[in-house]
Amino acid sequence: MRLTTNLTTTFTRLALGSAVMLASLGTAQAQDDEVKIGFIVKKPEQAWFINEQRAATEVGEELGFDVVRLGGEDGQAVLSAIDNLNSQGAEGFVICPPDVRLGPAIMNRAEQYGMKVITVDDQFVTASGEPMEGVPHLGMSGYKIGQQVGNAIADEMEARGWNPEEVAALRITNNELPTAVERTDGATEALLESGFSEGNIFDAPQQNSDTSSAFSAASPVLAQHGDYEHWVIYALNEESVLGGVRATEQYGMAAEDVIGVGINGSGAAFAEFSRQNPTGFHGTVAVSSTMHGRQTAEDIYRWITEDQEPPANTETSGTLMTRDNWQEVREELGL
Repeated sequence: MRLTTNLTTTFTRLALGSAVMLASLGTAQAQDDEVKIGFIVKKPEQAWFINEQRAATEVGEELGFDVVRLGGEDGQAVLSAIDNLNSQGAEGFVICPPDVRLGPAIMNRAEQYGMKVITVDDQFVTASGEPMEGVPHLGMSGYKIGQQVGNAIADEMEARGWNPEEVAALRITNNELPTAVERTDGATEALLESGFSEGNIFDAPQQNSDTSSAFSAASPVLAQHGDYEHWVIYALNEESVLGGVRATEQYGMAAEDVIGVGINGSGAAFAEFSRQNPTGFHGTVAVSSTMHGRQTAEDIYRWITEDQEPPANTETSGTLMTRDNWQEVREELGL
C-alpha cells in the first residue's frame, strides 16, 4: 500500500513538472512568436530622434510588437546594430542612416538575414546619387520644406520693413547630405524669387549637423562680412540655425537684426521659444517626428505580419512654428 502511494505521488509530481515545463515552453514560444523590429537612428541624442524612437515604441505597445532602439552614428555602428538585431530575432528595421551612400552595404547585410527595411528622414542613394529603388521611404520633401523656410524669412523681412538689397543671408550648408542640399536649395530659391540679392548669400560649410558645428562654420563668415546690419539664417535643421544665431550673438548683433528659420520642431526650438526675451531664432518649419516614428514602425510591422509593402516614397509637409504659436503647433502635431 505504501509502495502504491509512493508511486502515485511520484507520477503526480512528474505530471505536474511536465505541465510546468510545457507551460514554460508555451510562454517562451509565445515570446519567440512576438514580432520584433529595430529602429536605428544616426543621432540618438538629438530631440528629433528621441521623439521618433519613443513614438515607434508606443505604437509597438499598442499593436503588440517589440521595438529595439539603437544608434548608428557611422557605417560600422550600423552594421553592428543589424547584427545585434538579428541575434535578437528581429525581422526588419527602420533606419535613418548616418550616410545615405551606405544604402547598398546596409541592404546587403539586411538581405543576408532576411530582414525588411524602411528608411526614414534620409533616403538611401546609389553610387550615382540617385534614390535607391526597392527600399520604402518616409520623409519630408526637402526642397518643399526649404521653400517654406525661404518664404517664412521673406515674409518676416517684409514685416520688419527690411530692404533685401541691404540684408545678408547666412546659408549653413552640408553638401555631403542630399537632404540638406535640397532644403537649402529650396530656401535659396524662395528667397531669390522674393527679390533677395544672390550676391548677398554667403555659405558656411559645416562638418556635422549640430549646433556647435554650425557655430564654428558661421563665425568666420560673419567676421568677413561685418558691414551688414541685418542677417537671415537658414540650414538643414534648427540645431544648425541655432548655431548661426549663437554666432551672431557672439558678434554683438541684436535679436531684432537677425531672422533665423530652422526645420524640424523639436526640443531645441521649444527651449528657444521659452526664453524670456526673444532671440534671432524667429521660427522653424515643424514636422511631426512623432508621426514619422509611428508610421514607419507600423508600416514595417504590417509588412512583416501581413505582407503589406509600404509605398515607395511618402512625403510629409511642415507647419511654421514661431514664438507666438509654438505651443499650439506642438499640440496639433503631437510633438
